[in-house]
Parts: sequence; C-alpha cells; structure tokens
Amino acid sequence: MAADFSPEAVDVVVIGAGPAGMSAATRSARAGLKTVLIDEQDATGGQIYRAIGRASARRKEMLGPDYAAGAAIANAFASSGARHLANASVWQVTRERCINYLEDGKVGSFDAQRVILASGALERPFPIPGWTLPGVLTAGAAQILLKSAGEVPAAPPVLAGCGPLLYLLGWQYVRAGVPIRALVDTTRHEDRWRAKRHMLSALRAWPFISKGLQLIGTLRDAGVPMFEAADDLCIESHKADGLERAGALHFTTKGTAHCIEADVILLHQGVVPNTQFTQALRASHRWDEAQLCFTPEVDAWGELDVPGIFVAGDGAGIVGAQAAALQGTLAGLAVAGQLGALDTPKRDAEAAVHRRELASVMRIRPFLDSLYRPRDVNRIPHDDTTVCRCEEVTAGQVRKFVEQGCIGPNQAKAFGRCGMGPCQGRMCGLTVTEVIADARNVSPAEVGYYRIRPPITPLSLGELAGE
Repeated sequence: MAADFSPEAVDVVVIGAGPAGMSAATRSARAGLKTVLIDEQDATGGQIYRAIGRASARRKEMLGPDYAAGAAIANAFASSGARHLANASVWQVTRERCINYLEDGKVGSFDAQRVILASGALERPFPIPGWTLPGVLTAGAAQILLKSAGEVPAAPPVLAGCGPLLYLLGWQYVRAGVPIRALVDTTRHEDRWRAKRHMLSALRAWPFISKGLQLIGTLRDAGVPMFEAADDLCIESHKADGLERAGALHFTTKGTAHCIEADVILLHQGVVPNTQFTQALRASHRWDEAQLCFTPEVDAWGELDVPGIFVAGDGAGIVGAQAAALQGTLAGLAVAGQLGALDTPKRDAEAAVHRRELASVMRIRPFLDSLYRPRDVNRIPHDDTTVCRCEEVTAGQVRKFVEQGCIGPNQAKAFGRCGMGPCQGRMCGLTVTEVIADARNVSPAEVGYYRIRPPITPLSLGELAGE
C-alpha cells in the first residue's frame, strides 16, 4: 500500500522556538487556534535561551538574569496547549503556506492557514586572515557550547571584534571561572561619537546601559587585558601535532603592534537576520544601512507581502530577546484576529499594551547599531582573505569575477561556485554582496543577495522520497 503523504491541516505553524516563536505560539494557541511550533532543537529556548528548561540553578546564575528570564516564556508556552514538534528541520515553506519538514529521517508536511517565521539571527561573517583556522570560533558558537553543555575552552581564549555579545560572553566566562587571555575591541572613538547622537534615547533605556557598564566592570575587576580601537586583525597559525591551527592574534592599536598567543580565538561583530526562508519565498527585502544587512519588509504586525506569512523577532531586523518576544505576541494576536479567534477591538487593546513596551525596549537599538557598527575593513576583506569557506573562494577572486562581468552574487556562483557549498551562503552571503558592491562602486541594495532555493536545510533523496 502506498504511504499517505497528505499534509496535516492546522491553523498556525510557527517556525523557531526562541523568544519570538514561543511567544507567538503561546498567544495563538490561547486564542483557541490549532498551533504547531517546529524547531530543530530537542527543547524550546532557541539560541538565546538554549536549554533553559534543563539548566541547573548554577548554570542560570552563571549565565545571568537575562538568560534565566527565558524560563517564564518557556513555561508559558508549555502550558499554552500548542503542539511542539522538536528535532524537526523545516526545509521548505511555500507561498501557499505548505510547510515541509524532516523529523527522524522522515518527511512530513503541514497545510497552515497562517505561518509565523521566527528563525532568529545568524552571526555576521568576520572574514579576516586566518579566520578559517582550527581553533577559531564565533563567540555565538562558544556561547552555545556553554549554554547547552557547560563546555568552556580548554585554554584561555582571546575574544575579538565588537558588539554586546563579546562582553556578555566574557562576563559569563569570568563567572564560570574561565581565564581570558584578552578582549580585543575594534570599536573606535568615531563610533562612540556617532552613537552620541542617540544618547538621549539610550538614556531613556538606562537599564540596558547599566547592564553594559556592569559587564565591562566585571571584566576589568577580573584583570582581563582589554584593548580598544583595534586595527589590522590577523590570526597567525602554528603547527600542533602536525596540524595547522590558530596560534596568535595580531593587531594594532593607535599604531602600536600587538601579538597575543592563544590556541582559541573567538570572533564576533554582531548578528544579522536569518532571511533564508523569506528570501526563498521571494518576499520583498530592503538593504538596512543602519544594521548593514538585508531585512524583509513587514507591516506593523510582522506580515510579509506574501499574504498569511509573518516574521517575528530578529529575522525581521535585529531587536534583541525582549523585543522579539513582544513581536511574537503581536504576530500571534494578528493571526488570531485574521482567523476570527479574536475580535478586532480586543486584539487592538491588547496589542496597544505590547506596542508601548516594544517602543520602550527599542529605544536602545539606534545607539547600539551606531556604537557597534562593524568596520568596513572587517566586512569587506583584502584580496587574499577567504570569503566563501565551503568553496575556498577569496575576496580577490570575487573582485576578478566583477572584472569579468559579474554583477551580483548569483552570477558569482557560476563564475566560481561561491555560495554553493553546504552552508548555502549563510557564511558568505553578506560578504560577497559587499565585496561586489565595493568593486562596482554601487550600493549593496543594487547588488542584491543570493537567490535562495529549497531545501533550506539538507536532506537526502531517500528522505525526500519517503524511504
């Protein structure tokens, strides 16, 4: 007998179990809608609240109150009545709101009346010489190991780059008793001067400023060497057991050269929206000059110009965990209203409360975007630096493609397979766009992004055939 591959009909499918996804699913389920939350992890929490449900009191204390706050969101979801499909990878979302996923090696599908994408953010590429060496990780990857398994580097790490996460991870390492070789910040005086334009708004969000000062204070009290305005970052390799790996970070500050030996180097220069689904849906996107990335265009409720499909959280522009949770609730309210589970006056009255809170937590965002704006040289590398790790394509090769007539990332695939490896452009997409834009002397908006196609996550032909 042939297997039945008919999609299961549901009201709402939410993709991603971080703060936005959990909050969206909670609100739609409490409105009485048949709601399914799909996520790749084995438990809710996403990246920011990873493993929150099984975190010990010690781990919560070590990671701080912002992490521990995720427990309330996870508990609310658990009691909402929404269905949680864990360890499942969504490999396609169609414009007709059919969701195809892979679970335990088997494909499945939902037909949803509404879809809420809450796939969060990716770390921005940091293509500097040596960034592909063993021993070099992103700060976000290191934090995932800390949250999920309590794993810390065996040797004192160097943290380098810019952004709040760099200081947060350093603070968490200090609380975990991990010695830090150095924290190397690329933020310069002109970045602080630019951010001062938003100081008044930032001061109205004083708790965020206070947290940042506390992180820095803890690192200084712990005696962590801290360098500011770092330029010319380069990772030197050395051989260990016959293998090339990271050995030292070279950089300059105010014209003075520094070399810090380290086997573990953690890089970070912010996060950017994960737009794989929205790009594959051919939704409208724009280049965000403040956050230096592409973001999908959404309305006040988070709905794309693809009817019935919403985006909540960092996938629509970097906003942080608190704002993401509020956006998730607003999206849940929106679908409840559209599907007749909530009347308009009640929806709008509840939404007004959340919008006021959202406006409050978003006051800090222009300040952070200005202060931690990644430097051009750390986003648009020199010729000999690898940009596409999967296919080992350098920035110089991409510039050669432009000389030969390449005008955008999709043509770069044909010229040199750039973006066609296992990560499907996640690690190189923005870099390739900006390198081409720089070489052509045009805006990244004119250059565009890779044309993303399903499957969004890998699956075999056997799995696709349902064997």
